[in-house]
Amino acid sequence: MEQIELMKHIDHTLLKAFATWEDIQILCEEAIEYKTATVCIPPTYIKRIRQKYHDKINICTVIGFPLGYSCLESKITECEQAIKDGADEIDMVINISHVKNKDYDKAKEEIEAVKKAAGEKIVKVIIETCYLTEEEKIAMCHAVTHASADYIKTSTGFGTGGATIEDVRLFKKHIGKNVKIKAAGGIKTLDDLEAFINEGCSRIGTSSAIKLIKGGNVKEY
Repeated sequence: MEQIELMKHIDHTLLKAFATWEDIQILCEEAIEYKTATVCIPPTYIKRIRQKYHDKINICTVIGFPLGYSCLESKITECEQAIKDGADEIDMVINISHVKNKDYDKAKEEIEAVKKAAGEKIVKVIIETCYLTEEEKIAMCHAVTHASADYIKTSTGFGTGGATIEDVRLFKKHIGKNVKIKAAGGIKTLDDLEAFINEGCSRIGTSSAIKLIKGGNVKEY
């Protein structure tokens, strides 16, 4: 796959709790140089990125991250503030407890509420597959679809496991035609990147894409 085509799929990511402004600026400069789809960064940096880089960059941020168990009102407020600060895309973590309790309608309602708060902005729903059974993953495919979210996303990268090709294939069988797929977590090689894209992922969330195309190695999971 050509480098420029590959990079169109990348959410260039830095979500470590100790990320500095210097780190974030390096990420942004790389994203501009390599023309990645977005930078995916902590909410605290949205405004500074927008002020410095204006429309040179698409900003993705996370809410309810990484555990997902904050209350819905908090997630809505996070979403609204992120968009006010200049975010273009929102990656939300579901309340995994709802799913484990088989309260799938409540999970769907949460996604709907965040999507409503986001308006026309893209919403990607992180279901954290490493904690879910196949039944629960399928239920979340249906919830994401019926809540009119834009993407279903495998993982936060902070759980016990990341994206797998098997989960992407399961998603494709059960999501609606308007839902896209984002894979994240544990993507360690250039072959991994290409495999997930070829399998149908529209986005890949990774901090390592540029390192990989330069021939570097990654240690995750």
